[in-house]
Amino acid sequence: MNEMTPLARPPRARKPDWIRVKAPTSAGFAETKRLMREKNLTTVCEEAACPNIGECWTKKHATVMILGDTCTRACAFCNVKTGMPRAVDPLEPQHVAEVAVQMGLQHIVVTSVDRDDLPDGGARQFVRVIEAIRKAAPKTTIEILTPDFRNKADAAVEMIVAARPDVYNHNLETVPRLYPTIRPGARYYASLRLLESVKKLDPSIFTKSGVMLGLGEERLEVHQVMDDMRSADVDFLTMGQYLQPTPRHAKVIDFVTPQAFDAYAAIARAKGFLLVASSPLTRSSYHAGDDFERMRANREAKLAGAAAPAA
Repeated sequence: MNEMTPLARPPRARKPDWIRVKAPTSAGFAETKRLMREKNLTTVCEEAACPNIGECWTKKHATVMILGDTCTRACAFCNVKTGMPRAVDPLEPQHVAEVAVQMGLQHIVVTSVDRDDLPDGGARQFVRVIEAIRKAAPKTTIEILTPDFRNKADAAVEMIVAARPDVYNHNLETVPRLYPTIRPGARYYASLRLLESVKKLDPSIFTKSGVMLGLGEERLEVHQVMDDMRSADVDFLTMGQYLQPTPRHAKVIDFVTPQAFDAYAAIARAKGFLLVASSPLTRSSYHAGDDFERMRANREAKLAGAAAPAA
């Protein structure tokens, strides 16, 4: 009998060779995990089941997820658990700063769950974390990856921009057509306006956004997202393959080839992004420190070129 039982689930699509990674086993991985548990911190590396966790944690790179491990949204692509979050931890900013110091981080990425239950969406905790890191590790550059702060974006973004992170990241995630099924709690143009407002408030802050491919998007739709990002003056675009965390999540419609990612990257560069990271394993904070240095160098070169007198 080939018929499925009522409780059986169809098998997930087999991953192609180009996105298979080795299980983490290094001493550096174990040390990073120990430090995160010691400081009672959550990482998006674990919660989102990132395929790069072995490589990043071996190098003592980790993306800290503040405001707890429980999200008030239920996006179809995300592996973070949904429910009523715990109270905000007042010691969390200090613990994040201590991790930055103990790991000797030159660049740190801080993200969060959605906290629609909080009056400010969690914006003030981002500010406290930035301030704590600046005090404890003044040479560490800070990249934040925030939610959309639904119905609170103007005040939340103003508050965070005033704290002056080096990079403000907010992911659009997918094309507008797929928002109702993939990101139902969010609105595409609200996220786009958030990114635009960061630049209007402080043009010196680098802005960054990312999309997942393989969810059923069309090529021209991806090109339009690139144009929308450039209209919002986004500096850095990341593009990676969507991977289905569990059978309950949105299915992978297509495994996009490395060659297709390269083609998208070439188009994005032609549209004027300062930096583009596009590959099956690319994630928002993958190689974030190295990418920040490259982005800063690219901006300086661009400004120098604009200032040079005509021959």
